[in-house]
Amino acid sequence: MRMFAAGVVAFLSFSTMVLATAALAGGAPAPRMPPPDTQHPQAVPQATVAPVAEQEEFVMPSGNIGCIYTPAGGTPTYQPADGGPELSCDIIAPRYVRATLGRAGAATINREVGDPSCCSAGPILEYGVTWQGGPFSCISERTGLSCRRDDGHAFVLSRGRISAN
Repeated sequence: MRMFAAGVVAFLSFSTMVLATAALAGGAPAPRMPPPDTQHPQAVPQATVAPVAEQEEFVMPSGNIGCIYTPAGGTPTYQPADGGPELSCDIIAPRYVRATLGRAGAATINREVGDPSCCSAGPILEYGVTWQGGPFSCISERTGLSCRRDDGHAFVLSRGRISAN
């Protein structure tokens, strides 16, 4: 008899809790769900994630010039001011200078670099070899580095000449 009484109390408590919850929800009964064996899983849309772009670096065999190419859209840690792509090259001697080609417009020369960071250990762009990335190409020569964008804007970095157009 005690078990029967305990069962009735538990049932009434549960019923009261369900009714109170329904009242809080505006009195609307819970929606009826089909039995588990007749439910069809709903397709969950997959988020489209763009591949994370990576910067590409190279240095001249002399170790005096180093470049960083940032693809369009930038990277998780660096976004070019114009959205990219961007090619930035530093020369150490005779004076630390940075040349940059962005997505559009003339190349720029910065003679007051606030974050000198040239040059990595590699990969090395051997003399006579051309590097290409996005709209940019650079040719490594014993006399220096010449880089250009497809539209003709370019810069030259060497011990004897630093220029941009």
